[in-house]
Amino acid sequence: MTRAECIALLGPETAAKIRARVAQAPDPSDELVEDLRRIMTRPAGEIPERTPAADAA
Repeated sequence: MTRAECIALLGPETAAKIRARVAQAPDPSDELVEDLRRIMTRPAGEIPERTPAADAA
């Protein structure tokens, strides 16, 4: 869904409220980013093992 489609569906006020709320969220940890990267790399398959570099961060 494009941004324009999203705004058309939700309305500009709701979309603005969502953007403001998302802006308040803290940045994800390096560990979370690594875990999500491993999951999204193979969404229907086996999840790759953690890399040593990711464990050291």
